[in-house]
Amino acid sequence: MKKVFAGVLTFGLFIVTHSSQAQTKPLSFNQAWGIEKSITEPINRYIGWADNNNYLEYDNVSGKTYIVNVKTGKKELYTPQPKDDVKVYVENNDIYIKYGKQEQKKLTNSPSIAEQNPTLSPDGKYVAFTRMSNLYAINIEDGKEIQYTTDGTDVIYNGWSSWVYYEEILGRATNYKAFWWAPNSKEIAFMRFDDTKVPMFPIYVSKGQNGYLEETRYPKAGQDNPEVKIGFVKVEGSPVVWADFNPKDDQYFGEPYWSFDSKSIMVQWMNRDQNNLKFYAVNPNDGAKKEIYDEKQPTWINLDHDERITYLGDNKHYILKSDKTGWAHYYLYTLDGKLLNPITAGDWQVTSLKNIDEKNKVIYFTARKENSATSDLYRVDYTGRNLKRLTFGEYSHDVNVSPNGSYFITNYSNVSTPNKVALVDNKGKVIRELADSKSPEFANYKFGKTEYLTIKSDDGKFDLPVVITYPTDFDPSKQYPVVMYIYGGPDAGTVKNTWKSSSMSPYGAMSQYWANEGIIQIACDHRASGHFGKQGVAWMHRDLGNWELVDYITVAKWLKDKPYVANDKLLITGHSYGGYMTCLALTKGADYFDYGIAGAPVTSWELYDTHYTERWMDTPQDNPEGYKNGSILNYVDQYKGGLRLMHGDMDDNVHLQNSLQLVDALTDRNVPFEFMIYPGSRHGWNRSKTKYDFRERVRFYYQYLLEKPIPKEFDKL
Repeated sequence: MKKVFAGVLTFGLFIVTHSSQAQTKPLSFNQAWGIEKSITEPINRYIGWADNNNYLEYDNVSGKTYIVNVKTGKKELYTPQPKDDVKVYVENNDIYIKYGKQEQKKLTNSPSIAEQNPTLSPDGKYVAFTRMSNLYAINIEDGKEIQYTTDGTDVIYNGWSSWVYYEEILGRATNYKAFWWAPNSKEIAFMRFDDTKVPMFPIYVSKGQNGYLEETRYPKAGQDNPEVKIGFVKVEGSPVVWADFNPKDDQYFGEPYWSFDSKSIMVQWMNRDQNNLKFYAVNPNDGAKKEIYDEKQPTWINLDHDERITYLGDNKHYILKSDKTGWAHYYLYTLDGKLLNPITAGDWQVTSLKNIDEKNKVIYFTARKENSATSDLYRVDYTGRNLKRLTFGEYSHDVNVSPNGSYFITNYSNVSTPNKVALVDNKGKVIRELADSKSPEFANYKFGKTEYLTIKSDDGKFDLPVVITYPTDFDPSKQYPVVMYIYGGPDAGTVKNTWKSSSMSPYGAMSQYWANEGIIQIACDHRASGHFGKQGVAWMHRDLGNWELVDYITVAKWLKDKPYVANDKLLITGHSYGGYMTCLALTKGADYFDYGIAGAPVTSWELYDTHYTERWMDTPQDNPEGYKNGSILNYVDQYKGGLRLMHGDMDDNVHLQNSLQLVDALTDRNVPFEFMIYPGSRHGWNRSKTKYDFRERVRFYYQYLLEKPIPKEFDKL
């Protein structure tokens, strides 16, 4: 399940979160919603590095990219090298290639049959793709097409993912792609999926006179998964060599990693219970495998495809990322699986490798170490010694490191500081400030104060992170309604100590408009949100819905203990897992929450897919009590307050079935609620529906929290 904040009032772009005595006027309606210039300004984007001493700056006004020298600051127009400016794409179902400003070249000619995921080989000579569930490549020079597999059907897919792998393992960003070029361009590895035993889930499409069914092989918790094989083919064409795994075993495979020399490929294997991860080095010439890593955990292991292993260029070592100690850290291994030493350790966790300096045996990485709501850049030796923080201040940093690690650019902020950009060297010295999004008018406005803080959990074990925006001209002698923004999924926290300038933030957009209207806004995370490492997330094992709600209730009680919080106007809202938690709050937690706006909720976990659900809950057969306790449907008798429920009728992730079963239960009990179906919408709403959804959310706020009509200014949005 992926975080989707569909329709979360994401219109405002320039948001304000600081107050001072010098400020005199609030933002106007047009400023709050981004129609007119506000108190922050767009800044140029620093999109990467041309080389060790020159970075790339994209000018927002001109739309041009410049190359900028680190030492002198001199700018010149950047022109990509032809070899770096190659585009391969599908147009009208055929594949085209385009080099720089040259005319595009058509590579395939099958307009009635779509090609998918065209991918250029590392040497630039071939394009691999899938067509009708089979794997192909085409020689760019002579146009010769090579077909590697022939058994593709509506249930057999070669190089094209089964749905559960696309959604939960390989990721939606792959667009179902399940093949990987070897670095030497001489071979392709791919996955073959057999969905024969996977149950079919029908999605009714209402278009046309009769409508039609969209059929997806979707395995729900406890049901059959696809059978998977891993194969290898030579680029010029050859019989498929299959890796030595039994496809009949109940198992999962993560994204494989080719070695630098293309002589072997690392395959991630996991059992159905998801508590045993193994790495196998597989020989692509004969499929033979050798186990080189074996990890077991008492709860589960995430089958990550980002940075699970990173090969070093010496062809002797790799860096492993694992949370086996309860916190995510890096480890140095030899290629045959021998642990040399931990590189990082402690009650904090790493997030991303940014650069590996193999000459000096140093890594640069980001971590949530100083504060779980911020990100910083560090360097450390391979040995784990000489750990040093390179970023500065009480900010969250988004960094881009130069190829040799000598410099980095950071975009940094916190809840009271608008985004700034700085160029910094690898000793942490600021070379120069590059940009500041604070406008010249910043000091002339008064804003709803925003602060980051923590609230002690009821059992005293955790300091729960929250970000609160108070009303403009906040008066503690008055009472205000509250909107609580949540997501709630395992290891998927949303609270960050950053400037609220991005509409992608679940609590970021539009905050100052509602502050002007007198609404307190709060975002909060629970003990299993990732702020407290895997050892915190593990509280959710076999128990989804329990501890999240316990901690959200703790925050609700903390709020309602405040004299300035209206006792009957606490609204909670979220989408997907956040929709699940919202519905649970209005049923199981209805004594503490008054209103809820829930998008696309899971309402009972046996209705969701195998890989995601069973990771936390095991199967319904193994954990019937956990599934019962985590189901909203078992608490509908406790429902009270006001719920607005929304779902897309073509949601292929959290099926409309979930909301329909909740609607059925609520209507049987003759209780009031709102329900909205968005036709033609998936897990996020179709673009044509977002304006309506926005208006209805606004209406809900005014009707139940503010108890007054919607201002006419909203007609212009």
